[in-house]
Amino acid sequence: MEKILRFLEKNIIPDFLYRLGQPVYHFCLAFLGAFYYGFPSKKMMVIGVTGTKGKSTTCYLIYQILNSLGIKTGLITTVKIGIGIDEWDNMFKQTMPGRFQSQELLARMAKEKCHYVVVETSSEGILQYRYSFIDYDAAVFLNLSPEHIERHGGFENYRDAKVKLFKKVAKKKNSVGVYNLDDENVQYFLEPRINHQYVFTSKLPDSLIRLPNLYHITDIQLKPQKTAFSLNGEKFEMPLVGEFNIYNVVAAICAVLSQGINVKQIKETLLKVKAPAGRMEFIEQGQDFIVIVDYAHEPASLESVYKAAKIFLKPGAKKICLLGSQGGGRDKWKRPVMGKIAAKYCDKIILTNEDPYDEDPSAILKDIRTGISRRAGVYQIINRKEAIRKALSLAKKGDVIVLTGKGGEKLMCVENNKKIRWDETDVVKKLIGELVN
Repeated sequence: MEKILRFLEKNIIPDFLYRLGQPVYHFCLAFLGAFYYGFPSKKMMVIGVTGTKGKSTTCYLIYQILNSLGIKTGLITTVKIGIGIDEWDNMFKQTMPGRFQSQELLARMAKEKCHYVVVETSSEGILQYRYSFIDYDAAVFLNLSPEHIERHGGFENYRDAKVKLFKKVAKKKNSVGVYNLDDENVQYFLEPRINHQYVFTSKLPDSLIRLPNLYHITDIQLKPQKTAFSLNGEKFEMPLVGEFNIYNVVAAICAVLSQGINVKQIKETLLKVKAPAGRMEFIEQGQDFIVIVDYAHEPASLESVYKAAKIFLKPGAKKICLLGSQGGGRDKWKRPVMGKIAAKYCDKIILTNEDPYDEDPSAILKDIRTGISRRAGVYQIINRKEAIRKALSLAKKGDVIVLTGKGGEKLMCVENNKKIRWDETDVVKKLIGELVN
């Protein structure tokens, strides 16, 4: 059904008429999808996770914790879709699939007797009403930094789009909200009157720990193989690395605690959790240097990944990074910013394709290059496979290579609306195999 409507949208309906009626079109399509499948989300508890970075990881953590405790849970994220222990790649190239596609997945989850569904809820999904007839019971706010600015017409509009999820949840009886108090935009998300609010922070003094449902992060220990921290005095350990992942996991802990799960059960499950594919993913193929694949495609997440990678750098070792930026007119402002961040943290920089869409790839790289003041150690290689090959060839023993922009995605968007298969992890493994054999 949605494919037919998209065909009409692109080939029959005049552009000016489509733009004029776009909001009504998206809303009606969302209603029709939910109606056709019998409003399946009403049969389950739905947890929506929003923010700029960490959404996929937080969703995946909640999903893993609940399933490991025997509570059948569904998952819809940028990277993975899951029903119970069955997972598969999201091949829609959308964080939130189309209205009929989302409702079909929810219907399958309801039929499979899922008690919970965790939905990564994007600003685009909200803007196009994909979230409208999903019956959310809880909302999780992670953080906010500039992204999709052109699409929304300004940062305030981008922020307000995400706040709509919390306004929607606030209408529910016994609604739940989870909030990162350390983000400067959190107040906007706290304004909707949600019944049960769970908040977390690493900055408040111990004297405020008696506040109800406030969780204080202390005693952070960042190590190459694991991360440890305390939450209201309870010590937690997990195999995920990087300080940013502490915020992701604490958000997941709060979401699960809000559902009556006890701390001891959560602590045990965290020892075995894993990050989604392409989120601080380490590739080990017998090489004597470190390779990390991550999705980071906007400045805040890129800087977080580079900071996390410093844990693995030994004296004298170099950090080599590979990055690009999306085409199609998406957030052009961030290109030089990301170049500047790469220059700050990395010794050698390789600029390459990410998802060029219909833009000239060399023009995208030129935009990124304007943020890099130095000339030494900077390479421009449009072919992403060849760029990765170059990064690997530059690495010496102990060096750290960070590849960002694609992560666990399985498609690359190129000109003429084409999508080609791309598996970053698989490409890296094969190229390392050629290098070490």
